[in-house]
Amino acid sequence: MVSILSVFFFCFPTIALSASFRQIFLPPTASPESLPLNFPAEPSILGLAMVVFLDINHLLASHILPLPHPTAFCDGATDDPDKGPICGRPFGLAYDPIARLLYIADAYYGLLVADSNGRLAKQIATGAEGQPFVFCNGLDIDPITRNIYFTDTSAVYDLRNSTKGLQANDSTGRLLKYDVRTNQVTVLMRNLSGAAGAAVSGDGRFVLVSEFIGNRIQRYWLTGSNAGTSEIILSNLNIVRPNNIKRTILGDFLIAAATVTQGSQTPVPIRVRVDGSGTISEIVSLEAQYGSTPISEAQQSGLSVYVSSRGVNFVGVYTP
Repeated sequence: MVSILSVFFFCFPTIALSASFRQIFLPPTASPESLPLNFPAEPSILGLAMVVFLDINHLLASHILPLPHPTAFCDGATDDPDKGPICGRPFGLAYDPIARLLYIADAYYGLLVADSNGRLAKQIATGAEGQPFVFCNGLDIDPITRNIYFTDTSAVYDLRNSTKGLQANDSTGRLLKYDVRTNQVTVLMRNLSGAAGAAVSGDGRFVLVSEFIGNRIQRYWLTGSNAGTSEIILSNLNIVRPNNIKRTILGDFLIAAATVTQGSQTPVPIRVRVDGSGTISEIVSLEAQYGSTPISEAQQSGLSVYVSSRGVNFVGVYTP
Protein backbone atom coordinates (compact mmCIF):
# COMPACT_ATOMS: atom_id res chain seq x y z
CA MET A 1 0.00 0.00 0.00
CA VAL A 2 1.46 3.33 -1.05
CA SER A 3 0.11 6.60 0.24
CA ILE A 4 1.16 10.06 -0.91
CA LEU A 5 1.49 12.54 1.92
CA SER A 6 2.94 15.97 2.15
CA VAL A 7 6.09 16.69 4.10
CA PHE A 8 7.16 20.16 5.00
CA PHE A 9 10.74 21.20 5.54
CA PHE A 10 11.74 23.94 7.92
CA CYS A 11 15.37 24.95 7.69
CA PHE A 12 17.78 27.74 8.37
CA PRO A 13 16.57 29.59 6.30
CA THR A 14 13.13 28.00 6.19
CA ILE A 15 12.07 26.49 2.89
CA ALA A 16 9.01 24.46 1.91
CA LEU A 17 9.15 21.32 -0.22
CA SER A 18 7.03 18.23 -0.68
CA ALA A 19 7.86 14.56 -0.98
CA SER A 20 6.02 11.31 -1.54
CA PHE A 21 5.86 8.88 1.35
CA ARG A 22 5.40 5.14 1.27
CA GLN A 23 5.54 2.39 3.86
CA ILE A 24 7.33 -0.94 3.65
CA PHE A 25 5.31 -3.02 6.09
CA LEU A 26 6.90 -5.62 8.35
CA PRO A 27 5.44 -8.39 10.50
CA PRO A 28 3.53 -7.03 13.52
CA THR A 29 6.33 -7.86 15.99
CA ALA A 30 9.08 -6.23 13.93
CA SER A 31 10.17 -2.70 14.78
CA PRO A 32 13.46 -1.71 13.12
CA GLU A 33 15.92 0.40 15.07
CA SER A 34 18.36 0.44 12.16
CA LEU A 35 18.81 -0.77 8.59
CA PRO A 36 22.13 -1.69 6.93
CA LEU A 37 21.60 0.23 3.73
CA ASN A 38 24.78 0.59 1.70
CA PHE A 39 25.87 3.89 0.19
CA PRO A 40 25.73 4.31 -2.76
CA ALA A 41 23.85 1.03 -3.13
CA GLU A 42 20.53 0.83 -4.90
CA PRO A 43 17.38 0.69 -2.78
CA SER A 44 16.89 -2.90 -3.97
CA ILE A 45 19.16 -4.08 -1.15
CA LEU A 46 16.43 -3.06 1.28
CA GLY A 47 14.97 -6.52 0.74
CA LEU A 48 18.18 -8.08 2.04
CA ALA A 49 18.21 -5.64 4.92
CA MET A 50 14.69 -6.68 5.87
CA VAL A 51 15.63 -10.36 5.77
CA VAL A 52 18.68 -9.73 7.94
CA PHE A 53 16.67 -7.72 10.43
CA LEU A 54 13.81 -10.18 10.65
CA ASP A 55 16.11 -13.18 10.97
CA ILE A 56 18.61 -11.65 13.34
CA ASN A 57 17.03 -12.98 16.54
CA HIS A 58 16.89 -16.51 15.14
CA LEU A 59 20.43 -16.07 13.85
CA LEU A 60 21.67 -15.06 17.28
CA ALA A 61 19.80 -17.82 19.05
CA SER A 62 20.95 -20.46 16.56
CA HIS A 63 24.62 -19.57 16.27
CA ILE A 64 25.70 -17.66 19.37
CA LEU A 65 23.74 -18.42 22.49
CA PRO A 66 23.99 -21.80 24.24
CA LEU A 67 20.29 -21.72 25.10
CA PRO A 68 18.10 -24.38 26.64
CA HIS A 69 15.20 -22.66 24.88
CA PRO A 70 14.09 -23.66 21.36
CA THR A 71 14.75 -21.16 18.58
CA ALA A 72 11.00 -20.58 18.39
CA PHE A 73 11.26 -18.82 21.76
CA CYS A 74 13.01 -15.98 19.94
CA ASP A 75 10.12 -15.29 17.65
CA GLY A 76 11.00 -11.78 16.51
CA ALA A 77 9.33 -9.95 19.40
CA THR A 78 12.47 -7.88 19.72
CA ASP A 79 11.22 -5.44 22.34
CA ASP A 80 9.87 -8.05 24.74
CA PRO A 81 11.74 -7.18 27.98
CA ASP A 82 11.71 -10.81 29.12
CA LYS A 83 13.14 -12.15 25.87
CA GLY A 84 15.72 -9.42 25.26
CA PRO A 85 18.49 -10.76 27.52
CA ILE A 86 18.05 -14.22 26.00
CA CYS A 87 17.31 -13.47 22.36
CA GLY A 88 19.20 -10.20 21.99
CA ARG A 89 18.05 -6.91 20.47
CA PRO A 90 20.03 -5.56 17.49
CA PHE A 91 20.36 -1.78 17.54
CA GLY A 92 23.20 -0.72 15.25
CA LEU A 93 23.69 -2.38 11.85
CA ALA A 94 26.35 -1.66 9.22
CA TYR A 95 27.42 -3.70 6.22
CA ASP A 96 31.02 -3.71 4.97
CA PRO A 97 30.82 -4.41 1.21
CA ILE A 98 34.57 -4.97 0.96
CA ALA A 99 34.81 -7.61 3.69
CA ARG A 100 31.22 -8.72 2.99
CA LEU A 101 30.45 -8.67 6.69
CA LEU A 102 27.47 -7.35 8.61
CA TYR A 103 28.41 -5.78 11.95
CA ILE A 104 25.79 -5.68 14.68
CA ALA A 105 25.67 -3.66 17.91
CA ASP A 106 23.28 -5.63 20.09
CA ALA A 107 21.77 -4.04 23.19
CA TYR A 108 22.40 -7.19 25.25
CA TYR A 109 25.14 -9.16 23.51
CA GLY A 110 27.61 -6.46 22.52
CA LEU A 111 29.39 -6.40 19.17
CA LEU A 112 28.72 -9.18 16.68
CA VAL A 113 29.52 -9.97 13.07
CA ALA A 114 27.67 -12.05 10.48
CA ASP A 115 29.06 -13.24 7.18
CA SER A 116 27.50 -12.40 3.83
CA ASN A 117 25.25 -15.44 3.65
CA GLY A 118 23.39 -14.26 6.72
CA ARG A 119 23.54 -17.71 8.30
CA LEU A 120 26.41 -17.32 10.72
CA ALA A 121 27.05 -14.73 13.41
CA LYS A 122 29.52 -14.56 16.23
CA GLN A 123 30.17 -12.40 19.25
CA ILE A 124 33.43 -10.49 18.83
CA ALA A 125 33.41 -8.13 21.83
CA THR A 126 31.54 -8.00 25.14
CA GLY A 127 33.44 -5.26 26.93
CA ALA A 128 36.35 -2.85 26.85
CA GLU A 129 39.18 -2.10 29.26
CA GLY A 130 37.73 -4.31 31.97
CA GLN A 131 34.21 -2.90 31.78
CA PRO A 132 31.47 -5.01 30.18
CA PHE A 133 29.06 -3.45 27.73
CA VAL A 134 25.63 -2.68 29.17
CA PHE A 135 23.71 -1.24 26.22
CA CYS A 136 25.44 -1.24 22.83
CA ASN A 137 23.62 1.08 20.47
CA GLY A 138 24.90 2.90 17.34
CA LEU A 139 27.55 1.64 14.95
CA ASP A 140 29.47 2.69 11.84
CA ILE A 141 32.38 1.48 9.71
CA ASP A 142 35.38 3.67 8.96
CA PRO A 143 35.44 3.86 5.13
CA ILE A 144 39.24 4.14 5.15
CA THR A 145 40.49 1.70 7.81
CA ARG A 146 37.34 -0.53 7.99
CA ASN A 147 37.51 -0.24 11.80
CA ILE A 148 34.21 -0.24 13.70
CA TYR A 149 33.05 2.68 15.84
CA PHE A 150 30.14 2.09 18.19
CA THR A 151 28.49 3.34 21.36
CA ASP A 152 27.68 1.86 24.75
CA THR A 153 24.78 4.01 25.92
CA SER A 154 25.25 3.51 29.64
CA ALA A 155 27.45 1.67 32.12
CA VAL A 156 24.52 1.39 34.53
CA TYR A 157 21.19 1.12 32.71
CA ASP A 158 20.48 -1.54 30.11
CA LEU A 159 17.74 -1.31 27.48
CA ARG A 160 15.08 -2.55 29.90
CA ASN A 161 15.92 0.29 32.29
CA SER A 162 16.64 3.00 29.73
CA THR A 163 13.76 5.14 31.01
CA LYS A 164 15.42 5.20 34.44
CA GLY A 165 18.64 6.30 32.80
CA LEU A 166 16.81 9.13 31.10
CA GLN A 167 15.20 10.24 34.37
CA ALA A 168 18.56 10.10 36.14
CA ASN A 169 20.33 12.10 33.40
CA ASP A 170 22.82 9.26 33.16
CA SER A 171 26.23 10.23 31.79
CA THR A 172 28.17 6.99 31.83
CA GLY A 173 28.08 6.27 28.09
CA ARG A 174 31.12 5.56 25.91
CA LEU A 175 32.33 5.81 22.33
CA LEU A 176 34.45 2.81 21.33
CA LYS A 177 36.59 1.53 18.47
CA TYR A 178 36.95 -2.09 17.37
CA ASP A 179 40.17 -2.65 15.44
CA VAL A 180 39.43 -5.27 12.78
CA ARG A 181 43.12 -6.22 12.50
CA THR A 182 43.94 -6.70 16.18
CA ASN A 183 40.40 -7.52 17.40
CA GLN A 184 40.95 -5.05 20.24
CA VAL A 185 38.38 -2.60 21.61
CA THR A 186 39.50 0.87 22.72
CA VAL A 187 37.50 3.44 24.68
CA LEU A 188 37.69 6.81 22.90
CA MET A 189 35.22 8.89 24.95
CA ARG A 190 33.68 8.46 28.39
CA ASN A 191 30.99 10.21 30.43
CA LEU A 192 28.64 10.62 27.48
CA SER A 193 25.03 11.39 28.35
CA GLY A 194 23.11 8.67 26.58
CA ALA A 195 25.60 7.77 23.83
CA ALA A 196 23.48 6.76 20.85
CA GLY A 197 24.51 7.17 17.21
CA ALA A 198 27.97 7.11 15.67
CA ALA A 199 29.00 8.09 12.14
CA VAL A 200 32.48 8.35 10.62
CA SER A 201 33.30 11.03 8.06
CA GLY A 202 33.89 9.99 4.46
CA ASP A 203 37.61 10.75 4.73
CA GLY A 204 37.98 8.99 8.08
CA ARG A 205 39.14 12.13 9.87
CA PHE A 206 36.49 12.18 12.60
CA VAL A 207 33.48 10.42 14.05
CA LEU A 208 30.27 12.11 15.19
CA VAL A 209 28.52 10.78 18.28
CA SER A 210 25.07 11.76 19.51
CA GLU A 211 24.05 12.10 23.15
CA PHE A 212 20.38 11.21 23.43
CA ILE A 213 20.03 12.43 27.01
CA GLY A 214 22.45 15.34 26.68
CA ASN A 215 20.69 16.62 23.51
CA ARG A 216 23.88 17.30 21.60
CA ILE A 217 26.33 16.03 18.98
CA GLN A 218 30.07 15.77 19.57
CA ARG A 219 32.89 15.37 17.06
CA TYR A 220 35.85 13.19 17.97
CA TRP A 221 38.95 13.60 15.83
CA LEU A 222 40.60 10.40 14.60
CA THR A 223 43.48 11.87 12.59
CA GLY A 224 45.42 15.12 12.23
CA SER A 225 46.71 17.54 14.83
CA ASN A 226 43.46 17.31 16.82
CA ALA A 227 43.46 13.49 16.98
CA GLY A 228 42.17 12.23 20.32
CA THR A 229 40.24 15.42 21.13
CA SER A 230 36.55 16.21 20.90
CA GLU A 231 34.19 19.19 20.80
CA ILE A 232 30.47 19.86 20.83
CA ILE A 233 29.32 20.81 17.33
CA LEU A 234 25.55 20.84 17.78
CA SER A 235 23.48 21.80 20.80
CA ASN A 236 20.19 23.35 19.78
CA LEU A 237 17.16 23.87 22.01
CA ASN A 238 14.89 23.03 19.07
CA ILE A 239 16.61 19.69 18.43
CA VAL A 240 16.23 17.12 21.22
CA ARG A 241 16.78 13.39 21.69
CA PRO A 242 19.27 12.91 18.82
CA ASN A 243 19.52 9.23 17.99
CA ASN A 244 21.30 7.50 15.11
CA ILE A 245 23.52 9.47 12.72
CA LYS A 246 24.10 8.33 9.14
CA ARG A 247 26.60 9.68 6.61
CA THR A 248 25.15 10.35 3.17
CA ILE A 249 26.79 9.88 -0.22
CA LEU A 250 27.21 13.66 -0.33
CA GLY A 251 29.42 13.56 2.76
CA ASP A 252 26.99 15.27 5.13
CA PHE A 253 24.96 13.56 7.85
CA LEU A 254 21.33 12.77 8.69
CA ILE A 255 20.32 12.73 12.34
CA ALA A 256 17.11 11.18 13.69
CA ALA A 257 15.85 13.48 16.44
CA ALA A 258 12.79 15.29 17.82
CA THR A 259 11.54 18.79 18.41
CA VAL A 260 9.02 20.05 20.96
CA THR A 261 5.90 21.68 19.60
CA GLN A 262 5.06 24.99 21.20
CA GLY A 263 1.38 24.28 21.62
CA SER A 264 1.30 20.84 23.25
CA GLN A 265 4.92 20.60 24.39
CA THR A 266 4.91 17.13 22.84
CA PRO A 267 8.09 15.91 21.12
CA VAL A 268 7.55 15.12 17.45
CA PRO A 269 10.04 13.35 15.18
CA ILE A 270 12.31 15.23 12.80
CA ARG A 271 15.29 14.45 10.64
CA VAL A 272 18.17 16.90 10.58
CA ARG A 273 20.85 17.31 7.93
CA VAL A 274 24.19 18.74 9.06
CA ASP A 275 27.73 18.99 7.78
CA GLY A 276 30.80 17.78 9.66
CA SER A 277 30.94 21.03 11.62
CA GLY A 278 27.35 20.81 12.81
CA THR A 279 25.96 23.46 10.47
CA ILE A 280 22.29 22.70 9.82
CA SER A 281 21.15 22.72 6.21
CA GLU A 282 17.74 21.10 6.63
CA ILE A 283 15.22 20.09 9.26
CA VAL A 284 12.27 17.98 8.15
CA SER A 285 9.22 17.33 10.30
CA LEU A 286 7.88 13.78 10.16
CA GLU A 287 4.88 14.50 12.38
CA ALA A 288 2.39 14.03 9.52
CA GLN A 289 3.44 10.40 9.11
CA TYR A 290 4.62 9.42 12.60
CA GLY A 291 2.66 11.69 14.94
CA SER A 292 4.56 11.79 18.23
CA THR A 293 6.20 8.37 17.70
CA PRO A 294 9.99 8.71 17.96
CA ILE A 295 12.20 7.71 15.04
CA SER A 296 15.57 6.07 15.51
CA GLU A 297 17.28 6.49 12.15
CA ALA A 298 17.11 8.33 8.83
CA GLN A 299 19.46 7.41 6.01
CA GLN A 300 19.68 8.27 2.36
CA SER A 301 19.95 5.86 -0.56
CA GLY A 302 19.83 7.51 -3.96
CA LEU A 303 17.22 10.26 -3.76
CA SER A 304 15.16 8.48 -1.11
CA VAL A 305 15.43 8.70 2.67
CA TYR A 306 14.58 5.58 4.68
CA VAL A 307 13.29 6.09 8.22
CA SER A 308 13.34 3.50 11.01
CA SER A 309 11.36 3.54 14.23
CA ARG A 310 10.98 1.08 17.07
CA GLY A 311 7.44 2.35 17.53
CA VAL A 312 5.99 1.14 14.20
CA ASN A 313 6.10 -2.02 12.10
CA PHE A 314 7.12 -0.37 8.85
CA VAL A 315 10.02 1.44 7.23
CA GLY A 316 9.07 4.89 5.93
CA VAL A 317 10.46 5.95 2.56
CA TYR A 318 10.52 9.60 1.51
CA THR A 319 11.22 10.39 -2.15
CA PRO A 320 11.30 13.89 -3.71
